Amino acid sequence: MKIAIVSDDHQTISAHYGRAQFYEIFTIEAGKVTSRETVARANTQIAAIEADPKKDDGHHHHHDHNAMIVPIADCKALLARGMGTGAHVSLKEHGIEPVITDIREIQAAVDAYLAGSIVDHPERLH
Repeated sequence: MKIAIVSDDHQTISAHYGRAQFYEIFTIEAGKVTSRETVARANTQIAAIEADPKKDDGHHHHHDHNAMIVPIADCKALLARGMGTGAHVSLKEHGIEPVITDIREIQAAVDAYLAGSIVDHPERLH
């Protein structure tokens, strides 16, 4: 089994799935981590100007969720500290369990996931 975690510094979990720089991909066999691989995420964010200038900042962003999922397509779960609803739905559609955690440290989150004690926080969807 593999699980992916989004990170910007290889030590802590990114607060936003769509803006993270890296995937930290863990391979687990017999309940233990057997390997860890770092995969740089492609820039999948595209800025777009809105036609309505009354919006707060005059623009919004879109993510190509399918392109974001390609590098982790063989993972069972993805851990992040926050993500948009569209990404959450897309991960589920691809058979990947999205877990929104409040744990900051990657190793602590992996340990909690393996122990079955990680808590999902869907209220952090935006």
